[in-house]
Amino acid sequence: MIPIKEIAKKINLDESNIEYYGKYKAKINYHSQSEKAEVILVTAMNPTPYGEGKTTVAIGLNDALNKIGKKSIATLREPSLGPVFGLKGGACGGGKAQVIPSEDINLHFNGDFHAITSANNLIAAALDNSIYFDNLLNIDINKIYFKRCLDMNDRSLRNITINDKKINREEGFNITAASEIMSILCISKDLNDFENRINDIILAKKTNGEYLYLKELNITGSIMALMREALKPNLVQSLEENPIVIHGGPFANISTGISSVISLKLSRGLADYVVTEAGFGFDLGGFKFTDIICRDLNINPKIVFIVTIRALKYNGEDNLDKGLENMKAHIEALNNINASFVITINKFNDDKEEELNKVIAYANNLDTTCIINNVYEEGATGALALAKYITSMETKPLNFLYKKEDSIKNKINNICKNIFHTENINYNEIANQKIEDLEKMNCHHLICIAKTPLSISDDQKKLGYPKDFILTITNISIHNGAKLIIVHMGNILLMPGLPKKSNAEIIYLDHELNIKNLQ
Repeated sequence: MIPIKEIAKKINLDESNIEYYGKYKAKINYHSQSEKAEVILVTAMNPTPYGEGKTTVAIGLNDALNKIGKKSIATLREPSLGPVFGLKGGACGGGKAQVIPSEDINLHFNGDFHAITSANNLIAAALDNSIYFDNLLNIDINKIYFKRCLDMNDRSLRNITINDKKINREEGFNITAASEIMSILCISKDLNDFENRINDIILAKKTNGEYLYLKELNITGSIMALMREALKPNLVQSLEENPIVIHGGPFANISTGISSVISLKLSRGLADYVVTEAGFGFDLGGFKFTDIICRDLNINPKIVFIVTIRALKYNGEDNLDKGLENMKAHIEALNNINASFVITINKFNDDKEEELNKVIAYANNLDTTCIINNVYEEGATGALALAKYITSMETKPLNFLYKKEDSIKNKINNICKNIFHTENINYNEIANQKIEDLEKMNCHHLICIAKTPLSISDDQKKLGYPKDFILTITNISIHNGAKLIIVHMGNILLMPGLPKKSNAEIIYLDHELNIKNLQ
């Protein structure tokens, strides 16, 4: 690693614009005056449970762009401790396309997740405290929507009972990455926008049927104090000494799946290209980026769509030909929003030449360019062809699938038809009632789908390109501060559990204080 001040110099940030967190990490305390850079979004097909390397490809592509003389910055999400100690592991890339110092980034990175968790739980504590002391706000304890959170996979906290002298109610924890504070951090344009959105959070209903907003608790100032440093993006570097900005970390299967708008706006003012990634497949994070962020910021991104041989085989139940149908499903979805995209195969050393050629031929038959990258083994060199192609691509204006003023069901139905490829939608009684409540308050928020990432359906066992399936809407919740309606599909959980054999069992600290086996 080189000192972080040297990385800052590469993007014209002097020492007055950065706050050091040791020798190799810094917070950026700077607001760009212009936002000129083109945005490159890295997304993927439906992955295996281990992921398909979006972070690795984003880092390698960023390195390749810099190698061919383009000024480029990658903006990435922060890792959550849940996956780090769970199944997927860390989120710093792999092989020769990594962001460093990886141990510091994967564990407690500059305190951002701690700040979000603390702010969230202060709200929950203040809410219950208001009820305890005579409930002067007339909160209906049976209609409290705001939950506590924790940055760890812990299934035992999904449902808890609060037993106090004056408070007895059922509640539960969400993982921090699914919290509304995290969504607001990543959608806000600046500090003032963040504060306004915090005040607009709906916490509960009152006994008279009106909503209780966070601003009524009079704790906004304390939340802003907790979030002061967490609102600043973090600067680190790749193995090839190129700038990486990391900020925010919502999951894409239960939240927005994007890094912060603050980091995106900042980076667009400092570079010619900004490479960013969105969680899981295009049906989740990729679509949310185009529908929510690009709509709000008027961006038409160039999209890199990743496939891997292992994911294609996974989606085909060990049959590559069948698995290619999953790639086709996402290509059709990308075409439905008029996206400018290129397919890339994230190559691994055990991929067979005939299989790689089959994927390229299949993509070409769908009038789509497909380029192999090998950033894991070769770093920037492995993505030079991809970098040259993506810079030559022309962008098209995105086709948004609905208008903000459309009804909630029309919004959901259009997404289901064009992204998940089904018009068979079942709304249960709970979802119907909540939609009716939101329509009464004239809610015109955007839609954020929460569902399994392993299928374009809401059933993780329906792999490939399932047809004639039914999507079941099991719940609707509102993130009023983030201006999002969260649509729960199937058996989606907002607090994951650890797998039977977790990464927590193999990570250790040696006698020289080096962390081992953190992947």
